[in-house]
Formats: sequence, C-alpha cells, structure tokens
Amino acid sequence: MRALICRQWGGIDGLSLGEAPVPQPAAGEVLIEVKATAVNYADSIMVAGRYQTKPELPFSPGLETAGVVAACGEGASGLKAGDKVMAILPYGGLAEFAVAPVAETWVIPDGMSFAEAGAFPISYISSHVALRWQGRLEAGETLLVLGAAGGVGLTAVEIGKAMGARVIAAASSPEKLAVAVEHGADATIDYAKEPLTERVMALTGGKGVDVCFDPVGGALFDPALSSLGWGGRILLIGFVGGVPQIPANRLLVKHRAALGSSLRYFRWHAPDRLARSVDELFRWYGEGKLRPCITHRLPLERGVEAIRLLTDRRAHGKVVVELEVA
Repeated sequence: MRALICRQWGGIDGLSLGEAPVPQPAAGEVLIEVKATAVNYADSIMVAGRYQTKPELPFSPGLETAGVVAACGEGASGLKAGDKVMAILPYGGLAEFAVAPVAETWVIPDGMSFAEAGAFPISYISSHVALRWQGRLEAGETLLVLGAAGGVGLTAVEIGKAMGARVIAAASSPEKLAVAVEHGADATIDYAKEPLTERVMALTGGKGVDVCFDPVGGALFDPALSSLGWGGRILLIGFVGGVPQIPANRLLVKHRAALGSSLRYFRWHAPDRLARSVDELFRWYGEGKLRPCITHRLPLERGVEAIRLLTDRRAHGKVVVELEVA
C-alpha cells in the first residue's frame, strides 16, 4: 500500500511517500480501507518524537480516519466488512489502509461524507468532552472560545451553541471571526487588535464568562483567566502558544477553576461517557447543528503540505487528506 512514512525523528519535511505492508488487525481491531484522514497539529509533534505515543520506526502519522471496514480481528464485534466508519487511531491514518481499535471506531451517520467523517472524531469529541464533562457548561451560560476558527475551536463554537450557551468567539483576524460567526458565534473579539479582558467585560456587562475554552495558552492565558466571572471555569485544551503558569490565588478569589481536558486519556478512563458524547454529537449532526468545516482537501502525495498548513497556522477548520484506493 501507499503511505506517508516517517523513517527518522525530525521535521515533517522528512516524511516521504512510499510503499508499506498492509497492516493486519489484531484482536479487538478492524482494518480500514482509508478514504479520508484529517491531519492534526499532533502529527507534527509525533513525527518529531515528542508526542506521548512514540511508535517504532518506520510508521505513518494520522490520528483519525474514515473509510470502509476491510477486515475484522478476533472479537471485533459490532462491525463487519463493508461498514462505513470513522475512527480514532494511535497512528497510521495517512496510508491506504489503517488499523483501529473497535472501541474507538463508529459507523458513520447517514448523510455524512467520508471527508466530514475523517475530520470529525478528534475535534468534535475533544470539544464535547471538555465542555460537557469538565466545563459542565449549562444552557444560558456564556462561553468564550479562543482560537475559534481552528479545528478544535470551531467545533467548540458549534457545540456551545448546541448546548444552549451564548458563545463569544475570539480569534486573530476578521476573516477567522467571520468563519466563527457562520458557525453560530453570537459575538466576536479580534485579540490581535482588541484587549481580550476589556472586550469580554464589555460584552458581558462586567460579569465575565462562565467557561473559557482555551486551546492556545501562551500570552492569551492570563487575560483569558481574568475574563472569567465568579465561579468561572477555564478549560486547558492545548498549548500551541506555550504552556502558561497558573497563579493559584487568582483561582481562589473568584471561586474559579482551571481544568485540563485530554481526549487521549479520557477515552481510556471514561469509555461510558465517551460513548454518550459520541451519541449526542451524532444526534446534533443529524439535526443540522454541527457542520464540519473543511477548508483544504489534498491527496496523499501532498500530505506534508497538509500538515504544514496547520503548523504554519494558514488554515481554519480542518485539513483533510483524501485517498482513492485502487
């Protein structure tokens, strides 16, 4: 099979298109004939050898995928050859075939394309887990989303609206904010030009927000923390802008909370809640409340370019690599 292969640790430019053996599903796994795989910022970290999972070389990156079940390993109940599925992978999605654990493989909902399905699992489930189970977002509350046009930020905007919240989208350009508005944001903040805390307070009548969804960190963390109202919760999703330090006294004074949310660990420790998250997301998709945003579709031979669109921050929504298997 064709695959985008990492043969040594380093930058994504070291990836190359080559031939690799078709993997075989072990017990509890399925083999998927890949149709579409979304790239993630974590793919570049894995290739550099700095991700929590460090596969044996050589390997193919790709943490989520969609396609058709080609074969089932022993005990892979609930799925059969020919099923159209999406899945979360340990790695391997940027290839013509990939293996996935059956517990993290789901039949694609009616009406969803392979491209949408390939872009769905990580961003939507990550955002839902954070907002539903960690942030405990309630209808009528106000949600601030940083990086609101990014792959995960945009899903947080949609999910926040589906949960009945007022959503304030924050991003670094008018173009990105326009995308967030298209996906349901009620108000916007351009934090490249506007002071984040002051704008939040103006938009909330001085009360602050109930929940902040932060996949950015870095210099935005401090003003985001100051934007929380009494009892506010800031959700730490990622640190593309750098890892911040949390002054504990500022949590105490206003009864605030800082909460980390990692889908990687959640899905291992709370499979029942994970299943409930997926069920609710699929229901919302069927109701038209979720509209996956795919801004770039590239073939496998341009997989490095696809990842670079993310690392260079030149994409909003999701970037998908599409495959046609002979």
